Amino acid sequence: MRNVLCYGDSLTWGYSAEGPSRHDYADRWPSVLQAALGHQAVVIAEGLNGRTTAFDDHLGGADRNGARALPVALVSHAPLDLVILMLGTNDMKPFICGRAIGAKQGMRRLIDIVRGTTYPLGAEPPEILIVAPPPLSETADPDFAAMFEGGVPESEMLASFYSELADDTGCGFFDAGSVVETTPIDGVHLDAAGTRALGKAMEPIVRMMLGL
Repeated sequence: MRNVLCYGDSLTWGYSAEGPSRHDYADRWPSVLQAALGHQAVVIAEGLNGRTTAFDDHLGGADRNGARALPVALVSHAPLDLVILMLGTNDMKPFICGRAIGAKQGMRRLIDIVRGTTYPLGAEPPEILIVAPPPLSETADPDFAAMFEGGVPESEMLASFYSELADDTGCGFFDAGSVVETTPIDGVHLDAAGTRALGKAMEPIVRMMLGL
């Protein structure tokens, strides 16, 4: 039995722009991945709305700094065979960072945390799969358009930056934007069909990294 931790933001939590609401459990991409892997693995969804790679955002009721929360998640869910890191969308907010290069450096920090954590019972650090979130899209929603002002072109660079980072650090890489697009309702999130498609598309690389 393999253990997989999906560490992300609202795309992992399952935020639906329609409503807004939360996608049904079966539609969220970690749930779809779990169904595809069956009894060969346990897929743990650890998503938080607004989570960044490594930047503070005090607008939410929970700590959104991914670097600060990651060690607790790693140790509490250990032993782990694979950690899937899909963050960077919220880094595109201009009052957070606003630059793809900042998200790349934040993702590098998360990799260092995964590999530098002391795991219970002497367990080895898990493998890491970096997932570039799908680029932002233009939206008529005034709040989301303002919140992510200038973020569309920056978000389009995330896949390239993350791919280079994966090569440099020996991590796996998957480009979510190669299979799904963000909904124009808010320009940020996935509809139900998109989040299901993402979970299914990630099955082959996850199987390969787990040796299944």
